[in-house]
Parts: sequence; C-alpha cells; structure tokens
Amino acid sequence: MPAAPLSQEEIEERLGDLPGWSLEGNRITCTYRLHTHFAAVGLTVHVAQIQDELNHHSDLTLGYNTVSLSVNTHDAGHVVTEHDLRLATRVAAIAPGHGVR
Repeated sequence: MPAAPLSQEEIEERLGDLPGWSLEGNRITCTYRLHTHFAAVGLTVHVAQIQDELNHHSDLTLGYNTVSLSVNTHDAGHVVTEHDLRLATRVAAIAPGHGVR
C-alpha cells in the first residue's frame, strides 16, 4: 500500500526543522555546498547508503562542490509523503559531518 500524501501545511511545518530544504512543486529539495569536490563525493556516497537503507531514493546530483537532492514518492503518485521527509531528516543529520557550509 503506498504512503499517504502529506498536505502542503504538514510539509512546510516539517521542513521548518530541516535547514536548506524546501518544497518546490510536488517535491522537496535541498542543495548542500561543501568546501571541496572530495567532500561532496563523500556526502553523495553517504546519502546513497541512507537511501539504500530506507529503500527510498532521491534524484541525487553531484556538482564540483555541491550535492543536490530532489525527492517525492513515485508509488504514491509523485507527491511528498512521510518517506521523503524521513530521508530528508536523515540526510540533514549527517550533512554537517561532511563540512556542509
């Protein structure tokens, strides 16, 4: 059974606890800026591990010193669900350890 969509109000309230994350259309997004390309690669690998643990994957983009995530729940009709916020919360918790600016 797919996860239930969250209301815009629920999403915005929860994003208030996730610095850098925002609602863009039917997705939540965040771009992290790091000091070096190597640090960005490290964060990307760590995010990929979390995604595999949760069995929930974002669009994940590695730039020179940036890592961008954009996510919604495909099997719920491409809307934001608890799965997306759980992923965002886990990523936000590990990002500072990678030197996010």
